[in-house]
Amino acid sequence: MEFLTQEKLVIVGAAGMIGSNMAQTALMMRLTPNLCIYDPYGPALEGVYEELRHCAFEGVNLTYTTDVAEALRGAKYIVNSGGAARKAGMTREDLLKGNAQIAEQFGKDVKTYCPDVKHIVIIFNPADITGLITLLYSGLKPSQVTTLAALDSTRLRSELAKFFKISPDEVKNPRTFGGHGEQMAVFASTATVDGKPLTELIGTEALPDGEWEALKVRVIQGGKNIIDLRGRSSFQSPAYVSIEMIAAAMGGKPFTWPAGCYVNNDHFQHIMMAMETTIDANGVTVREPKGTPAEEAALEESYKHLCHLRDEVIEMGVLPAIDKWHDLNPNIR
Repeated sequence: MEFLTQEKLVIVGAAGMIGSNMAQTALMMRLTPNLCIYDPYGPALEGVYEELRHCAFEGVNLTYTTDVAEALRGAKYIVNSGGAARKAGMTREDLLKGNAQIAEQFGKDVKTYCPDVKHIVIIFNPADITGLITLLYSGLKPSQVTTLAALDSTRLRSELAKFFKISPDEVKNPRTFGGHGEQMAVFASTATVDGKPLTELIGTEALPDGEWEALKVRVIQGGKNIIDLRGRSSFQSPAYVSIEMIAAAMGGKPFTWPAGCYVNNDHFQHIMMAMETTIDANGVTVREPKGTPAEEAALEESYKHLCHLRDEVIEMGVLPAIDKWHDLNPNIR
């Protein structure tokens, strides 16, 4: 079986549950034979390496290292799950300070060791902010850095399918936008359920308003629910979806779920947030979501929340003031 590309893919944070699952998924999907797994914690990383070797994948040049320079040199694609994990009782925003500093150093390392990288997917939380920091310090173009945001939309798909007792495949175009956090904007106007517009079902006997509001809460707290059920944060779903994203950037099937991406237009300025996107071999292209007035108001509130987090990072000194961003990364306008 052929590989999608021969170019080097690096999994950062590969000693963890998300990272190790990403590495296995990438090999199972035959993305590239040249996979490097990196983590500063050597014993667990070596354990992941040994397990992957025991899978007996054919034609694979699998390497591992605790040296970031060795890992990143020659990398064309990177998926980074290398931040601190969310624990019970924590929000994604609670991880802000430590993971912001990790993202800063990662961006600098990319600029130093693999400035020719083609695409990076950031998934450690709060991903909208860590992705923004990575973009600014890496010197890459906005089309080259995306963050994992699709899980909120896939969770909406799952909750609707469970509620209506239908196959998830019968739920089309479910969407959440804005932040990947408690302030996400859940859109109903984009979706159909078993061929019917979701907006026509809400407020009827099929989906009373109260049930819809409760369903939205389950979507928003989907990550918390996994922690409550399993005693640890999600790892299977973020691993799979993030590898689908990087596979699209490698030239595979385009990724058409929402992704976090850099936005600077007349409406949303100097921010990374989940938008309607397509990821393919040219990077990410962005389309601004269109919804009902209430949905667009919710998206505006989500944007304001992300701006608050961004400004916190600026106050920490991790990022310079916005008017200095172009000096840091000339690709940022």
